[in-house]
Amino acid sequence: MFWENIKLALSAMISSKMRTALSLLGIVIGVGAVVAILNLGDSASANITKSLNAGGTDIVTIWTQPNERTEDVFTSVFAQTIKNSVEGIDYVLPQMMSQAAIRANKKSTGAQIMGTESSYFNIQNLEFDKGSSYNLSQNIDAKEVVVLGSGVAKDLFGQENPVGKRVSFVLQSKAVKSYEVVGVLKEKEQSFSMSFNNSVFIPFNTFTTKLVNVDVVSAYVVKTNKDFDTIKVSDNINRFLDTSVGNDSYSSFSPAMIATMANEVTATLSLFLAAIAGISLLVGGIGIMNIMLVSVAERTKEIGIRKALGASPSVIRGQFIVEAVTLTLIGGFLGILFGSLISYAVTNLAGWSLTLSYKSFIVAVGFSMFVGIFFGWYPAMTASKLDPIEALNYE
Repeated sequence: MFWENIKLALSAMISSKMRTALSLLGIVIGVGAVVAILNLGDSASANITKSLNAGGTDIVTIWTQPNERTEDVFTSVFAQTIKNSVEGIDYVLPQMMSQAAIRANKKSTGAQIMGTESSYFNIQNLEFDKGSSYNLSQNIDAKEVVVLGSGVAKDLFGQENPVGKRVSFVLQSKAVKSYEVVGVLKEKEQSFSMSFNNSVFIPFNTFTTKLVNVDVVSAYVVKTNKDFDTIKVSDNINRFLDTSVGNDSYSSFSPAMIATMANEVTATLSLFLAAIAGISLLVGGIGIMNIMLVSVAERTKEIGIRKALGASPSVIRGQFIVEAVTLTLIGGFLGILFGSLISYAVTNLAGWSLTLSYKSFIVAVGFSMFVGIFFGWYPAMTASKLDPIEALNYE
């Protein structure tokens, strides 16, 4: 009987193609809008996360703001203190920073000078285009070697290989003797305020003893353990620093915080927009109900014949509910296709990678069935209650 009802439903739809198409239109648009919004929301979240991962979602950066109480605290030794005091930390690297002019080949360019240990490149997922990093012994011995960001290398050397050549710094109008280039980084997108392409990296000890004679560390780069939540570790670091140096002596930042907030905002906005788009599904459902009522009126005599032959009200009711559900399910599947095509077009224009939200497909099909049952019930009840004698005499 179930398959017979489906055949009757398809036959009724085919016999009134224009009316069927107009009925499906509301469902297709509603489902398509919901699917497209949820797909675009998931795609936006995935691309935001991917972009933030470039900045290291397992990284916490602590910027020091030294005062009279803390200028003797923020030293390279304090990095180990942080690591020992907070659970879930793999590395804490002290970092020095300064702006300088870089000269080579009678050319000059401005860059950010960063004094850091060689493990910094692995922590920040920085890859080398030419040469390699300076090593641990070069840091211990304060060797005069540098690693150039891709932008600095291009400004000073063009297409020439800089490895083995020398560059000099100009700090506070004073020239510093030349340093040997040991590596050039591959180009990488800017991560928040950090532009790796326009930076120059030198060993930490070289910076503090030969470039700028200072002891106060500019920042600490913390890499969290993969088994720990970065945001919780960051909160624990803040609590430790609040106790040891005061909350006015530092600021901290982690891309993981931005990633979490961005994903929460995107998810909330997607659900809100999907709920609005869902209104069009209700409008489509009302259209389905109107069409089904017209169908009942047109097939009154057919209903009378079936009742006269022994069809019970439940059989008649089931026939029209199955017809309504079939109609909405076809509209639902067409809507999924329509919404997916819209998602593909928008993400392609935006330069994103498409992430299909399979939950939207389940919601679309489920809601289509609900609409079919809900809005098909009244016409089905109307048909099942028809008096067979009156139905047979209906003109």
